[in-house]
Amino acid sequence: MNSKSLLRSTVLLAVAAGIVVSPLQAGAATHQPAAEGSQFVKLDQPQPVRESARTEAVEFFWYSCGHSQSFEKPLQAWAEKHREDVSLRRVPAIWPGSPEETVQRGHARTYYTLERLGLVERLQISAFRAVHNEGVDLTTEASSTDWAVRQGVDGQLFRQAYRSAEVQKSVEDAAAAFIRYGVNELPTVIVQGEYRTSPSKAGGVEAMPEVLDHLVQQEQSKKG
Repeated sequence: MNSKSLLRSTVLLAVAAGIVVSPLQAGAATHQPAAEGSQFVKLDQPQPVRESARTEAVEFFWYSCGHSQSFEKPLQAWAEKHREDVSLRRVPAIWPGSPEETVQRGHARTYYTLERLGLVERLQISAFRAVHNEGVDLTTEASSTDWAVRQGVDGQLFRQAYRSAEVQKSVEDAAAAFIRYGVNELPTVIVQGEYRTSPSKAGGVEAMPEVLDHLVQQEQSKKG
């Protein structure tokens, strides 16, 4: 998605969902020390985290979002660095009631199918590339299955997962989570259900890992 179409989608989504998003601000890194209110914000209503000794990070993304695509490789590198102390969970963004909701639900279903098959780490970057660079439609069962088969995935297994009740429930949960976490920009990452950062907050996509490092260290300090 180019900057013009991203801006168009952003305006449409902001009008439809009543949120303010400013993705074009994301390119200017501030290089300021991470601070609450500047590089990250505290959620008004902290969310529960999954039971784990590790710190939880939840990323909201959309395959059609250029900033989400740009963040994927840094996110993977960050998650690898924190393999022992951070549990990363991805959630595909769904703006309920927005003009793009149908597309987002289709992308979410494809993502959760990959997750159910254990293929996210292998194919997440490929999915972004398919949408942005190859013009592939990943919003329907047929087109997503065709793409997955070209990636070496068993088509029958993919279709079974795509149609499963578990994947359907995950899609519905994602739509609810988008509202519950107060997401207003993509990509967004929430650390330990309490702190949220994004490109315009952190100072750009490239600055987000450093802010996430700070938040993880802050949470680990609380645990002693």
